[in-house]
Amino acid sequence: MCIRLKDYIPKNALSQVLKLLEDDNLTIKIKKERKTRHGDYIRLPNGKHQITINSNLNPYRFLITLIHEVAHYEAYKVYGKFIKPHGIEWKRTFQRLMLPFLNPDIFSIELLPLLASHFKNPKASSDTDIKLALALKQFDEPNDKTFIFEVPLGNHFKLYNGKVFKMGKKRVKRYECVELNSGKVYLFNPNAEVELM
Repeated sequence: MCIRLKDYIPKNALSQVLKLLEDDNLTIKIKKERKTRHGDYIRLPNGKHQITINSNLNPYRFLITLIHEVAHYEAYKVYGKFIKPHGIEWKRTFQRLMLPFLNPDIFSIELLPLLASHFKNPKASSDTDIKLALALKQFDEPNDKTFIFEVPLGNHFKLYNGKVFKMGKKRVKRYECVELNSGKVYLFNPNAEVELM
């Protein structure tokens, strides 16, 4: 596991991460990109536990996702299976596990204030924290996608699933867009990446 993980996380985080993963009942698998999630945690039928993480994440996002999923495992061990997936037990566990990593030896200095703010009350996904999500994306590999907030009003765009939308107006935080095929209205976070048409 050491050889694989060192290719995905910030170099200075490796020893701390390996200490967190010293458990024979926990396995980590690296997967191809999944559009709907960065990672997940499950308890397997044999009683063991598995975390999967997308291979295409930048090192900072990979580390955050890994600790997010380890927090699910740790919360399960301490509080049992009847807690809410992203409830208070998970939030406190995530905060505790993440705290030692929040330093300039591991994260870019520009990310630290955003991470400190995010971890006051961590969300189910770092993607819902718009400022943090946009800051993390600058470390991603370049692609041909456009952020939704950059799409001009009335223009059409496409999602990874092939659905085509017409750009609408901004509500308080999200953008209202109409799916052309069904006429249904969807709300998009400003940091959603889409393909212009």
